[in-house]
Amino acid sequence: MKYKEISVFTTEAGLDAVCARFSMLGMEQLEIVQGREEIADFLQKSAKYWDFADMDELCAAEPCVKAYIDDDDAADAAVAALKASLAELKGMALGFGVGSLNMLVQTVDDSVWLNAWKEAYKPFPVGKHLLVRPSWEDEYDAQGRRVLSLDPGMAFGTGSHPTTRMCLEYIDELVKEGDSVVDLGCGSGILSIAALILGAKDAIAVDIDPIAETIAYENAALNGIGKDRYTVLTGDVLTDSALREKIEAKRYPIVTANIVASVIIALAPYAAKLLEEGGKFITSGIIDTREDEVVAALTAAGLSILEIRRGGDWRAILAEKRA
Repeated sequence: MKYKEISVFTTEAGLDAVCARFSMLGMEQLEIVQGREEIADFLQKSAKYWDFADMDELCAAEPCVKAYIDDDDAADAAVAALKASLAELKGMALGFGVGSLNMLVQTVDDSVWLNAWKEAYKPFPVGKHLLVRPSWEDEYDAQGRRVLSLDPGMAFGTGSHPTTRMCLEYIDELVKEGDSVVDLGCGSGILSIAALILGAKDAIAVDIDPIAETIAYENAALNGIGKDRYTVLTGDVLTDSALREKIEAKRYPIVTANIVASVIIALAPYAAKLLEEGGKFITSGIIDTREDEVVAALTAAGLSILEIRRGGDWRAILAEKRA
């Protein structure tokens, strides 16, 4: 099957804003390429689309955000809509630079990109108790850790990005036997499945992308977790009242959301509503330039900020519902 690979070059400060522009158009499964070596490798593989001056400039300065969409009749319209949205972003007074916002669009075969990244994805420990292991790694010494086997497929969430790793660290520290957990924007299901592996009784995971539902259930099955403990739902909790009703049957000790700052800000009142008194909200996907905005939104929603962790330019926030 053919896909369009869309890459947009921006700045560290502009990553969150660019991710939000993709998300607004329904492109939720994003990959962020950061670091000179990573960018250079990506551009070398795409060399025929750039002249050397372009490559030198981009390698020196700009990380990029990548998304994949079906190469069908709607693809050109989606690309055009994204270009228009990025042009709008470029003209906004944001208080920080967003870089060139150059866009590269390539047609790729799923066999090329779905499996190539597996070569670099290796087992790694998280916190005191977890080991995240790719499902294709048959033999690995867990050294007493609880193993989370994962095949992210087309859904976001391998655990290697700082935002996911920091959320996993909080889950590793906070989940207790018998907890119920909600994961808003679940991607591969990594956060909610980790909670179940660490002793949570049950979990609900939600994502706007139906691909995430399929992959999260597959990853749960890899870890021996069935639908009696794990429910994955597709939809937007901000607009779908029927979906909200399914989640709101009870209140939860832990709610997670590893998405982008703009969505976290919008979700803050709903996350607070889902939490029991003293319940914890674990959230990340927050670029450093948006930290204050997210903190303000969480505080306004009735949550107390317990801690902010830093992973490069990214932030993870642990908040608690006030009594």
